[in-house]
Amino acid sequence: MPRDEQRPLLNSEHQGHFGVSPDDLGRLVDPKSPDLLKRLGGIESVAKKLRVDVSVGLSPDEGVQQSTDRPFQERQAVFGQNVLPEAESKTFLELLWAAYNDKTLIMLTIASVVSLAVGIWEDYSPRHPPDEPRVGWVEGTAILVAVLAVVFTNAINDYQKEAQFKKLNAKKEDREVKVLRGGKQQQISVYDLNVGDVLELEPGDIVPVDGIYLQGHNLACDESSATGETDTMKKATDGDCFILSGSKVLEGVGRALVIAVGEHSFYGKTMMSMRGEEAEGTPLQIKLDVLAEQIAKLGFAAALAMLLTLVIKYFVTASLQEEFPSGQEIAAAMISIVIQAITIIVVAVPEGLPMAVTMALAFATTQMLKDNNLVRVLAACETMGNATAICSDKTGTLTQNRMTVTRGTLAEEAFHSVEETNDWARKVDNKVTSLLFESIAVNSTAFEGKDEDGNVDFVGSKTECALLGFSKQLGSRYEDVRHDAAIWKVYPFSSKRKTMTTIIKIKENSAPSKSQEDYRVYTKGASEIVLKSCTRYMDAKGNTKKLDKDGKARFTNIITEYANNALRTIALAYRDIKTEEYERTTSQAEEPPLEELTLIGIVGIMDPLRPGVVESVAKFREAGVFVRMITGDNLNTAKAIARNAGILTKGGEALTGPELRAMSVEEQRKIIPRLQVLARSSPTDKTIVVTRLQEQEQVVGMTGDGTNDGPALKLADVGFSMGIAGTEVAKEASDIILMDDNFNSILKALLWGRAVNDGVRKFLTFQLTVNIAAVVLSFISAVGSENSESVLSAVQLLWVNLIMDTLAALALATEPPTDDLLHRKPISKYAHLINFRMGKMIIGQAIFQIVINLCVMYLGKPIFHLGDTPHDQAVLRTIVFNIFVFLQVFNEINCRRIDNTINVFKDIFDNWIFIAVQVVVVLGQVLIVTFGGIAFKTVPLTPMQWLVTVLIGALSIPVGTIIRLLPDCGIAHRFREDARQLATYSRMHWEGAIGDVRNGLRVYSMLRRSRHPRHHRHNRSDSINSVRSSLLGTSPPRYGAVRSDTSPPTNNNNNNASSPGGTNRFASLVTYAENFHRAAEAASDRQQKKSSNNHS
Repeated sequence: MPRDEQRPLLNSEHQGHFGVSPDDLGRLVDPKSPDLLKRLGGIESVAKKLRVDVSVGLSPDEGVQQSTDRPFQERQAVFGQNVLPEAESKTFLELLWAAYNDKTLIMLTIASVVSLAVGIWEDYSPRHPPDEPRVGWVEGTAILVAVLAVVFTNAINDYQKEAQFKKLNAKKEDREVKVLRGGKQQQISVYDLNVGDVLELEPGDIVPVDGIYLQGHNLACDESSATGETDTMKKATDGDCFILSGSKVLEGVGRALVIAVGEHSFYGKTMMSMRGEEAEGTPLQIKLDVLAEQIAKLGFAAALAMLLTLVIKYFVTASLQEEFPSGQEIAAAMISIVIQAITIIVVAVPEGLPMAVTMALAFATTQMLKDNNLVRVLAACETMGNATAICSDKTGTLTQNRMTVTRGTLAEEAFHSVEETNDWARKVDNKVTSLLFESIAVNSTAFEGKDEDGNVDFVGSKTECALLGFSKQLGSRYEDVRHDAAIWKVYPFSSKRKTMTTIIKIKENSAPSKSQEDYRVYTKGASEIVLKSCTRYMDAKGNTKKLDKDGKARFTNIITEYANNALRTIALAYRDIKTEEYERTTSQAEEPPLEELTLIGIVGIMDPLRPGVVESVAKFREAGVFVRMITGDNLNTAKAIARNAGILTKGGEALTGPELRAMSVEEQRKIIPRLQVLARSSPTDKTIVVTRLQEQEQVVGMTGDGTNDGPALKLADVGFSMGIAGTEVAKEASDIILMDDNFNSILKALLWGRAVNDGVRKFLTFQLTVNIAAVVLSFISAVGSENSESVLSAVQLLWVNLIMDTLAALALATEPPTDDLLHRKPISKYAHLINFRMGKMIIGQAIFQIVINLCVMYLGKPIFHLGDTPHDQAVLRTIVFNIFVFLQVFNEINCRRIDNTINVFKDIFDNWIFIAVQVVVVLGQVLIVTFGGIAFKTVPLTPMQWLVTVLIGALSIPVGTIIRLLPDCGIAHRFREDARQLATYSRMHWEGAIGDVRNGLRVYSMLRRSRHPRHHRHNRSDSINSVRSSLLGTSPPRYGAVRSDTSPPTNNNNNNASSPGGTNRFASLVTYAENFHRAAEAASDRQQKKSSNNHS
C-alpha cells in the first residue's frame, strides 16, 4: 500500500493551466493543514502556482485580448466565482403534493369517493323517502372539502414560512472590499473576488473568502462562528496563517492571498451541505400513520361483522316467511346491506384528525412567532414537545458572545457582578475612577464602530473591548480621554511579555495621582506578571500603600479565585516618572519600564451567561429534558460556565472532543448518557453526540449560531439557530429560528410543542368517543330495525360531524400552553398516540353514551310520557338527537384534560376560542331543534324537555370524573409512555456522592496505614501526615479502636455506635473526604499553572 507521501497532490483534471486544484486549496483550511502547505511548497509556491505576484496582485485585465472579453474567465472556470448557487425552492404545486402525501389523507380521500358514490345512489334510488331532501352527496363532499382544506392550509403555511425565512436572510450581501490589483489598491464588489486576489483586511471586516496570511501587523481574527473557538486567533506567516471565510478581523491590519471562493470556501462548503436533504417523518406523523391503519382495520372489521350479521338476519327472516323473496328483492336487499356496511367504514374514519393537527400546528406557529420563534419546518413544533435532550452551543447561545468585566477588585474595593459596578464607583474616590478611566482609554487600540449589521459596538481585542465597555458603563467617554491625552510611547501587546504599556505626558487635565510627575506609565496584562512588577497598590481614597508579602498573597488569592471561576484576569497598574527617567528608559531597549508599578487593581473578564439561562436550564430539568453544553472552548472555562448555568451537576461528566473521538463507539454510548460538557469540540464531535443519542432512542434538540453548528443542526431532530447572531449557514440548517437569540425562547418552543401534542390527543379522545358511539349505535339500530334505519338522520349526522371535526378541532387544538406542561416527562416517540388514560376515557364515555342513547331510544316513550302518534315519534327522535349533541358538548369540556386532573374547568377562560366554539354549537343546536323542521326532522321541544336533555348531556362531566378515579388495577404500568431516560440528575447526584465517599474511604485507609511505621516507610508516613495537616485544619475522623488490618471498617457500624463521637462518624468521614478532594484539586491546579507558565 503506498504511503501518503507518494500520492499525487494535484488533481490535474480540474486545475487547468494552474499548478494547483481547488480541492487541494480547500484541504488547506478544512481542517487547517500546515503540513499540506509545506508539501505544496509554502506560501510563495502557492502564489506562483496561482500565477500571481503577491506584491502586485492580479492584473485587472487578465485574459482580456479584445473589448468583448471578460477578465478572469479562465481563473473562474477553474476556481469558481464568489457566489453560491441559488437554492432550489419548491413550487406551490410541489408543496401541495407534499402536503397531500399522507396516509390518513389518502384514506379519507378513498372514503369520501365511496361515500359520495353511495350517497348519490341512495338519493336517487326508489327507496329514498319523498319527504327527505337529497343530501346523501354532502357527507362525501364534506370529507373531500376537509381534505382539500388541510392540504391547502399546510401548503400555504409552508410557503409563508419559507417566505419569512427568505425575508429574514435578506441582508445586503453585496459590499465593497479592498484588493491589490496591478500594484494599486482598489475597491471591488465582494462577488468579484477571485482565487489569487490579494485581499486587504482591517478591523471589523467579515472575511468573505478563505485566504493565507501574507503580511501585516498584529492581525487577529475571531473564528468562533466557524470553529466555536472563542480565543482570538493571531495570524502569522510562521504560525497560524490560514484565514477562514466567515471569521471577523478584531485587530491589526494585513494582506491575505485568496485561495477559495464561493462553494469551494469553508463557509460555502458548509452552506451547500445544508441543502438538498429531505426531513424524515416526525414522531407525531408516524403515530398518526399507525393510528390511521389501525382505525381502517377496525372499520373494515366492523363493516364485515355488520355485513355478515345483516345477511344472516335477512336470510333467517326470509326463510321464516311463508313465501321466499324473489331474486330481484334479494339483490335490492343485498345492495342496501352493503351500503350500511360502507356507512360504518365512513363513520369510523376520523376525518377531523388531519384538520386538528393542521389547526394545532398553524395556531402554534403563529403564536410562537409572537414568542420570538420562527418555525421554518412546521413539524418541528410538535417534535420539540417530546425532546429528551438539548445539545447547546456555548458561545452566543448560552452566553452573550461579548467579553465583559464581571468581577473586580480595584482600589481595595470589590464588586462581584456587573450590576454591582456602580456601587463600587460610589465607594471609591474620584481620583481612583479618573485614573482608571485614563488607564483603560489610552492603553488600548480598540474603538467604537459599526458591526456587520450596522449596530454600534466596540471593535478590536475582546479584552480591550470588555475594558472599554466597563468604563463606558461607569460613565466614561473614552474618545474624550484619548483626545485630551498626550501619548508619547506605546509598547503593543506581546505574547512574550503578556503586557501592553503606554506612556503619556502628564498635562493639567490628566488624571490626578498622589505622586504627580512629568510622565505616566500605564500597564495592563496578565495578572501574575504585572503583580510581580508592583511595589505599591492604591486604596479607595486614591492613596498608595506599600505592597508587602501579605498584600501580594492577598492579590494572588484573588487572581486564583477568579481563575477558578473561569475568569480571564487582567491587572491594571501605573507609575509616574520624571523626564530624566523617561528619556533614559526610552533611549535604551525596546522593553517597557515595568518596575516599581502601583497596582490599581485586578478585573475578571468572561463571556457572561444570557439572562434567564439558569432558570431555563432548571425548568428543562424539571420537564425531564437533559441539557448538554458542547463548545470549542477549553475544558476549565467550559466547566465553570456549565456550573454557573446549572448544566454541570454532581456526577456529570465533562470531556474534550479529542477524548471523545479516541473512544470506541461502545465507550461513547456508555459515557454520553452522563456527558454534560464537551469542550474543545469540532463539528464532527457535535454530530457524534447527536448520533449516539439518536441511536439510544433520544429526540435531540440542537442549538447553535455558528457556521460550525450547521451539520449538527441539520442532523438533530430539531435544530435551533439564532436570528440575530446566527450565521446564514446555521439558519439554513435549522428548523426553528430564535428571533431574540434567547435560550429561554427554547422553553416556549417546548411548551408549544407539548401543547400541540396534547391538542391532538384531546381531539382524538373526543372524536374516537363519538366514532365508537356512532358505529355501535348504527350497528345496533341497523340490526334491530325492520328497515335498517339509523337512529339519526343523514342531515343530523352532518351537523354532528361538523361538531366533531372542524369546530372541535378549532376548540381543542388551540388550547394555549401552561406551565403545568413542564411538570411531566417527555413522551416516547414509540408510545402509542392513545395512552391508557385516554383509552379508559374513550371506552368509558362511549359505553355511557351508547347506554344513554339506547335507553332513550327504547324507553323514551314512558320516560317522557309520549304516545305512538307521528308527532310524539318525531319528538322522541328530536330528544335523542338533542341528547346526543349535548353529550358531545359536555364531553368536549371533559376532554380538555387528558391527565388525571379532576378540575376540567381549570384555565377554561384563558382560551376564548373554546368558549366561542361552545357558544356557537349551543346556539346552532337551539336553532336547528326549533326551526330545523323538515330538513333536520326535528320539532320544537318544551322547556322541561330542553332541561332534561341538557342535564342528561351534562352527565358526561361527572361520568368523566368517575372514570378518572377508577383504579388502574396494575394495568397502567404496561402502557408506560415516558421516554427512555439515559440518566437522571438524582441518580447521577447519588452516584457522585457515593464516589466521594469511596474516595474518602481510600484516603482514610491511607491515613490509617500511616499510623503503623512497622509496615510503612517513615518518609511515606510523614508525607501522608503533611497532607493530613493541609486539609483545612481538619483531622481524620476517629473510629474507636484501631484495627490491626489495613482495610477500613465497613461492617461494624453497630459495634462502633456507642463509641465517642460515633453518631457523626459517617458525616465526619464525608467531610474529611471532601476536604481532601478540594486540597488535591487545588494542588493539581497549581501544578498546571506552574507548567503552563514554564511553557510560556
